[in-house]
Amino acid sequence: MAFEAVVRKWGNSVGIVFPKEVVESRAIKADQKVVVEVTKKADLKTVYGSLPRKMSGQEFKDMVREGWK
Repeated sequence: MAFEAVVRKWGNSVGIVFPKEVVESRAIKADQKVVVEVTKKADLKTVYGSLPRKMSGQEFKDMVREGWK
């Protein structure tokens, strides 16, 4: 089950709070060990334009639009 959470400062560490629905559906109890897979949410505004490319942005958009026809 995947969910989005905000990492918050917690003393000298950081932590996340599991939503009530996740806790109940997975029967998670205090002091239980769980496995968490961390994937950082990408901010495409900072990625766009940072990768090397051989065509302009407009050429790329035109190429993508051709695939939708």
